[in-house]
Amino acid sequence: VFGLLGSKGVIAVDQETGEVRWETQITRTASEGIDIQPVVVDGLVLVSTVPVSMGGIYVGGDRGVIHALDAATGEVRWTFDTVVEDFWGNSAVNSGGGSWYPPAVDRDRGLVYFGVANPAPFPGTPEFPNGSSRPGPNLYTDSVVALELRTGELRWYHQVHPHDLFDRDLVHTMIVRLDDREVVIGTGKGGVVVGLDPDTGLELWRTPVGHHLNDDLEELSEPITVAPGTYGGVITPPATADGIVYTVSLDAPTEYVPDATAYFGATLGQADGELTAVDALDGSVLWEVDLPGDPFGAATVVHDVILTPLFDGTLLALARSDGSEVWRTSLPGNVNGWMAVTDSEVIVPVGMADPPRLVAYRLP
Repeated sequence: VFGLLGSKGVIAVDQETGEVRWETQITRTASEGIDIQPVVVDGLVLVSTVPVSMGGIYVGGDRGVIHALDAATGEVRWTFDTVVEDFWGNSAVNSGGGSWYPPAVDRDRGLVYFGVANPAPFPGTPEFPNGSSRPGPNLYTDSVVALELRTGELRWYHQVHPHDLFDRDLVHTMIVRLDDREVVIGTGKGGVVVGLDPDTGLELWRTPVGHHLNDDLEELSEPITVAPGTYGGVITPPATADGIVYTVSLDAPTEYVPDATAYFGATLGQADGELTAVDALDGSVLWEVDLPGDPFGAATVVHDVILTPLFDGTLLALARSDGSEVWRTSLPGNVNGWMAVTDSEVIVPVGMADPPRLVAYRLP
């Protein structure tokens, strides 16, 4: 069993005895952290650091680095730095990159598709307003990067939000298999879903989801409200089935100013969220419905329904065909995590119950 060693590294534990097989620290500084579910594939454990931890947030010089560890020994087999070497010109101020969510694994092509997080500072600082400490597109932030599974070599990248001022975190990837082709999906807190060619990274289509306000601005001259906000957009993992991508969007806006950082989110409960069904063939929106609250529970497809827990503890089941409500129930606390599905049960983590607990529902 592979898990995180606090916010510093990875630990491997014998599933029968609990004995620690190995521990590997991969963070370089006290203010770098790890917040990703490890993925085990072909003898490798894939993880990433991020420039955020209990020890600090977006400290100058912190960078997110993707690591592949040997599953048997914990030895680092390869790394991929998601931030270019010179920190876009100012290593004393700038930071960014890394991955918060697991990659999509393409065994046929021998590739892994990681979604990369945002650059910082954002929007700016008194000395460097509007991200002026980091001119240019700030590669490889807010991008999908396709890496060789065996070596970590970059096959291609596709940046969706160049020079991000609004914490757009393009953190989710998935592979959708259609009748005659495959499409790599990238999405995140910018509230944009893109379909990419898995061999080249060519953008096939781009579709906005959820609510958008002033998020196309390239610089700010005064305080302004922007949506999606810091906790907005497709902040939790999407789902897919039968060539359709299902996203939940959180619409809490954030007020930004050009010369100050805005690292700690927005006030929740300001607006309904949305559940959107997007055709992976061409990016067309098949339907969209409002969700009554902040949908921090992601989207999970089970048979012919989509399950999504809301932050207020409501669990909704919606029809895949049109988004209509099938049923709802109340959980014993607030939810900001997503469920697991087995052949016979749906298991929901209720992290803000007292005490925190798991709730299981029987299938079908």
